[in-house]
Amino acid sequence: MKKIEAIIRKTKFEEVKAALLSSDIDWFEYHDVHGIGQSRQERIYRGVQYSTDVIERVAITIVCRDIFLAPTVKVILKVAHTGEVGDGRIFVSDVIDTYSIRTGENGDTVLRDKK
Repeated sequence: MKKIEAIIRKTKFEEVKAALLSSDIDWFEYHDVHGIGQSRQERIYRGVQYSTDVIERVAITIVCRDIFLAPTVKVILKVAHTGEVGDGRIFVSDVIDTYSIRTGENGDTVLRDKK
């Protein structure tokens, strides 16, 4: 099993969400995150100076079977891409085990198959 963590632009979240759901990814977690990027610029908006070093993004977490890793990453890469600095990152890590709290089952059978 793999855990996919994607940090994407807030403006691309709805598109990525729709693409994941239409790709039969039936569950994922997401939340707003703040990060600090490499760009250190000061901007002025309506007479107020503010820094652009804090970046607002959305983090998406998906746990899937190994066979679904490549198609899931491909969907995120395609839809979240703008070609500009700050498009985000995707991190993939191994998941040792998973458990269903309701049934006590463990292993990748706890994860639903694609329809």
